[in-house]
Amino acid sequence: MAELPDLSSAVARTVQALRAERGWSLDQLAARSGVSKGVLVALEQRRSNPNLATLVRIGDAFGVPVTRLVEVGPDPPVQLTEGRVLWHGRNGGTGTILAATDPPWAAELWRWELRPGESSGGDAHAPGTRELIWVEQGTLTLTVAGERHQVMPGQCARFPGGEPHSYANHGQAAVLLTMVVVIPPARPLRTTVRAPTPRRLWPTPGRLPYPGRGPV
Repeated sequence: MAELPDLSSAVARTVQALRAERGWSLDQLAARSGVSKGVLVALEQRRSNPNLATLVRIGDAFGVPVTRLVEVGPDPPVQLTEGRVLWHGRNGGTGTILAATDPPWAAELWRWELRPGESSGGDAHAPGTRELIWVEQGTLTLTVAGERHQVMPGQCARFPGGEPHSYANHGQAAVLLTMVVVIPPARPLRTTVRAPTPRRLWPTPGRLPYPGRGPV
């Protein structure tokens, strides 16, 4: 059985393919994703492993789920996948992406464990992103646009992922939650339309105002 490519190789190959598919330059991808050109160059040259925040920004720019960036292989009608841990908390927590549907409007399925004292997030995703979480264990502190919410075991919360948001565990027990993130299609490229050159309404000094006619 052939070995699956490591994370850096998978991301490099997929980002290059998606850029070529859309005809984007590195500068255009940097502008759309908020990831610096230097970081993108390092990713495509397999010189660094991206963190979760970088993967999310790149995925949002392309309008594809994170799984599209980290998995390289055939695309059969029925896909059997295993989770990949893309976030590690300082106290042992994990953020695992389990699977995702195809774009447009791709949906990512995540499994998170936040240990006491851990938090994740803070940034806004692409406008139009939607998130849905279900807390299985513990009490989750969800902050959306600066407003805190306590999500108890058995409760669900849905909110616009395009707002700044974060997850935190301020309790004494681990928080287990399932998350679904719905990603909007990539925004169309903005093009600069140059204003047409105004037509000259009066003749240039020294030239005839109309062909074949002299001054009146």
